Parts: sequence; C-alpha cells; structure tokens
Amino acid sequence: MDSDRVTAERRPLLCLVSDRHRLSPAASAARQLDDLVGFVAAAAAAGVDIVQVRERDLPGRTLTDLVARCVHAAEGSETRVVVNDRVDVALAAGAAGVHLREDSVDAVRARALGGRGWLVTRAVHDATEISARLSAVNLAVFGSVFSTVSKPAGHAVGGLSALGKTVDAAVVPVLAIGGVSEERLEAVWRTGAAGVAGIGLFIDAARSGNEWAAGLGRLVDRARQSFDTFPPLV
Repeated sequence: MDSDRVTAERRPLLCLVSDRHRLSPAASAARQLDDLVGFVAAAAAAGVDIVQVRERDLPGRTLTDLVARCVHAAEGSETRVVVNDRVDVALAAGAAGVHLREDSVDAVRARALGGRGWLVTRAVHDATEISARLSAVNLAVFGSVFSTVSKPAGHAVGGLSALGKTVDAAVVPVLAIGGVSEERLEAVWRTGAAGVAGIGLFIDAARSGNEWAAGLGRLVDRARQSFDTFPPLV
C-alpha cells in the first residue's frame, strides 16, 4: 500500500490492532509473542491492510524485536506494519509507520523522522480535533464508536453520529475503532468512514475458522461485500 495514495478509493481499509494477551490469554510470555507473529502472518495472507503493533507493556528492546518479526511476517504482501506511539521503535524495526496517540510526538515531527513514504495515523475523538491534529497524517482513527472491553468502564463513547461528523470534517480518510463487530460494519460504512480498526473484531474472526488466515479472509471478504452493498449516504 502506497501511503501517499491512501484515499477513499481504497475503502474499506482494515487495520488490525494487536493485543497478544487477548489473542493467547493462557500462553506463556514467549508463546504469546510467537502467536502474535503468526497472527500478523495470517492477517497479511488474508489481505488486511494495516497491522498496528500495540504492545505497550513490553520493554523497548523486546518490542523492537517483536515489530521486526512482524515486519518480516508481512513481507511479500501489501500489509503495512505500524507501531503504536513509539516512533523510535518503528524506525529501529523497519516498520512502515506509526500510530500517534493524543500525547504522542507531533505528526509533523514524526513525518520528518520517518520520511515521506511513512504511514502516519492519528487518534481523534471528535470533529473539533480534526484541523489541529491531522497535519502530516495519512489516516485518522476515530473512537471509541461503541463501548469496548479494550477500554475501562466509563470510557467516552462517541457513537455513529460523532463518527459521521468527524468524517465530514476530515480531509483524510477516517477509520472507526471501538466495539465494531461484523454486525455493525454496514452502519459504519453508512457514515462515510473509510474502514475500521480493532482488536476483538479480528481475533473473533480468526477464531471462527479452522485456521487464522481462513477466518480473517472471511472477515475481509465480508467487509468488502458490506461496503459495496451499503455505500455511504452522501
């Protein structure tokens, strides 16, 4: 995927966000890392566009090694591996870009460090953040759209209306994150969102098949079919 051509014409964009603890809750620490690398390989084989490595509890060296393994696992595919927040790790591991949180380094600075070809995504929570947050950004990730187990109880939920307002205000494609299930894909597409990001969406899909790649491939097919069937209302 050419980060300079990330546009609405590539919809639906699918971004898998990693969580090795949810993927393999009963496994040893070493097995969790191995499983995550295998999960990334399956996602790449299935046609997932972006994998965001979000393992924020890992030490820097371990995280760098993990990201490098994930990058290798996705080689030969169009799947781009990015790192949550850690620009330094993304650069050291040869990742394709970085996902910036609210308190991350400025996007312009991240772009300068990574170069023109880097994929830079940014978390946003409402339409008022758009103009200030999206300079030098390829994609905005809006959430949480729905309640999700990935966030603590009481976490703010924007809903589809806020997602739609953010899409309308944005000058870059917007992905929806937070509680997006397969059953909610059509509703998300109707807002004009360019795609979805998530954790449980992809883990649940992978577990639905005999092999991870088969389950993820079915999700990719359903997402594309849903988008074609239910175009945004504009």
